[in-house]
Amino acid sequence: MSSFKDVVGHKNIIKYISSAVQADAVSHAYILNGERGSGKRLLANLFAMSLQCQNRAEDGEACGKCQSCKQAQSGNQPDIIKVTHEKPNTISVDDIRTQVNNDIVIKPYSSKYKIYIIPEADLMSAQAQNALLKTIEEPPEYAVIMLLTENAEALLPTIRSRCVMMKLRNIKDQLVKKYLMEQMEIPDYKADVCVAFAQGNMGKAIMLATSEYFNEIKEEVVHLLRNIDEMNVSELMDAVKKCMTYKMEINDYLDMIAIWYRDVLIYKATKNVDRVVFSDQLRYIKARASKSSYEGIENILNAIEKAKARLKANVNFELTMELLLLTIKEN
Repeated sequence: MSSFKDVVGHKNIIKYISSAVQADAVSHAYILNGERGSGKRLLANLFAMSLQCQNRAEDGEACGKCQSCKQAQSGNQPDIIKVTHEKPNTISVDDIRTQVNNDIVIKPYSSKYKIYIIPEADLMSAQAQNALLKTIEEPPEYAVIMLLTENAEALLPTIRSRCVMMKLRNIKDQLVKKYLMEQMEIPDYKADVCVAFAQGNMGKAIMLATSEYFNEIKEEVVHLLRNIDEMNVSELMDAVKKCMTYKMEINDYLDMIAIWYRDVLIYKATKNVDRVVFSDQLRYIKARASKSSYEGIENILNAIEKAKARLKANVNFELTMELLLLTIKEN
């Protein structure tokens, strides 16, 4: 497990956590709110390890060497409880009662605090939230509850008002790229593509950088956009069927198309090749920029957003992709 010093970005949150730990001014409940891959679990785990450390540094950093830290790193610290749920899309009232409410009355086994980390807290049912609320309103002095959520608005206002809210912001692109290149030894061009897709989300950037499927999608999109002008209707329909292969990753597929046309737009407007993500496709980007009008590029980018909305609403997949590819060909 990393230390706070190894975390990229989120400096304000780390500063707040460190100050709270140093001053022994820890709240009984926190909400860590941020999109998937933003680092909620990492920060919660480091926060918990720091609170339980038996030989903590003056700056609030866990030593990483004491018995508690070693247990935390292996996932076996008895006073750091990770709340789980069997149903994939719901945290039930029984989950909360069994793993939190009924357990929290038992004093810590070996530590100062008893810490409950609840991932995907926005999946709690109304009944589960109300059950948790009673505990948050009158917690034992040793209790710390951390709610990890992608959508804090899904939590009851009464829960939100009783928790310290920590919002995880997007990380600067240059920091994400630096991490990918220096720590993961990702080549410059590939790092640029991952950064453009991740949009400040370090977890997503790492996932993309290590995903073979991502490279496959990229190559498929590049092949499509380089050849779409010469495709007849039958070939377009074959391309639509090919998209079915990536149905589970269709947002990545569509984002890739959007980045291509943003490259076209940037080059057309500025002739600046340094900002082009698909730098290895520069000849084709330049050719497209010379052919397409500003209005045509805008039409394509708008069509991509409409396609995303239609697919999110479960509108016919093949029809949606067919309309999008026709729009791209026509513009």
